[in-house]
Formats: sequence, C-alpha cells, structure tokens
Amino acid sequence: MWTKFARLFVIKSKFEAFLVIYGLGLGAVERGVHYLHQYPGVGGWLLFSVCPVAVFMAGARILDSIERQQAD
Repeated sequence: MWTKFARLFVIKSKFEAFLVIYGLGLGAVERGVHYLHQYPGVGGWLLFSVCPVAVFMAGARILDSIERQQAD
C-alpha cells in the first residue's frame, strides 16, 4: 500500500517535471517579491535574483534525472 502511495510523488514524464518546475518558479518569485519589500534597494534585488537561479539549477537536475530514467 505504501508503495502505491509513494508512486504518486514520482515524476514520470517531462510534462510532470515542467509542472513541478513551474510551481517552484512561482514560489521563488513570490519569495523574491517578499524580499524586495523586506529589504529595499540592492540587497533585496540580489536576494530576488538568487531565488529564480535556484529554481533553474533544480529544474535542470529534475529534467536530467527524467532523461536518465527514460533511457533505462
């Protein structure tokens, strides 16, 4: 039963991966906007720019793992 439940959280296709990356991106931009309000000026913009960069790196990792799974 637990294996069936755990399979719900496995990303199986590129479409699912893009949906997860999109959600991560929305959350990162929202967090960046909060940083801009909390830290006005250059510091806020630096923190804002770091949030989407983290999503780009995580997204690349997710897509790479999907391609490796499909190759097996």
